[in-house]
Amino acid sequence: MERRRILLVAAVLVAALGTALVLVYARGADARAAHRFDTVDVLVAVAPIGAGETVGDADAAGKLAVRPVSRDALLDGHETDAAALADQVALVPIYPGEQVIAAKLGSASEAAAPLPIPAGQMAVSVNLTDAARVSGFLAPGAQVAVFLNGTDEASGQPFTRLLLPRVTVLGVGSAAPQSAAAGDDQDPQAPDRLPPTLLTVAVDQRDAQKMLFASANGELAFALLDGDSTIEPGRAVTAQNLFRRKG
Repeated sequence: MERRRILLVAAVLVAALGTALVLVYARGADARAAHRFDTVDVLVAVAPIGAGETVGDADAAGKLAVRPVSRDALLDGHETDAAALADQVALVPIYPGEQVIAAKLGSASEAAAPLPIPAGQMAVSVNLTDAARVSGFLAPGAQVAVFLNGTDEASGQPFTRLLLPRVTVLGVGSAAPQSAAAGDDQDPQAPDRLPPTLLTVAVDQRDAQKMLFASANGELAFALLDGDSTIEPGRAVTAQNLFRRKG
């Protein structure tokens, strides 16, 4: 009889302990689930944002949105307010779905900072007119094709031809505009000229020589490329073949 009573008490204690353990586990699971699904409103890209683009411009173009993100997925330095970052510039491309974080933003001067020169290459700078500089889309790290507008030495006819199919931009800046010489006639109604852009690219020795010669004896123009751009060297375009169909 006494043995049965002891076993009964032991069974009650084990059951109570088991119940307590189940309650503790359930509460822990609830806490973990609550933490997992507890969200924070975070600034997220909903369209590609290019390097050099300001947060204000991206926001005005509808490229940013505030979305709930679970605390487990939050990144260090996440941002929540586009208006407070309006003057900040994307230092690297930001792709749809990415959280906007402080490490990817900086001042305009930081965005224009030159990239390091790749091994085996050199940095060459050329001045571009406003028409040749692809507006404001050039930024360090961009890939560009270089075209030459020149004049054929034998025929005297103007031509345009691809000079370099793909080079990397290291830095972009503005060169001081040259002042007009004394006595030069100036049209007071003429619009102010924008300062020329000083573009620095990474090239090898052969391409550096080609760029410098072409710049001194013609006019360079740059075309902004992306990963899908197709560039094929070919014959120069002249007045004789300007409207000729391919093939």
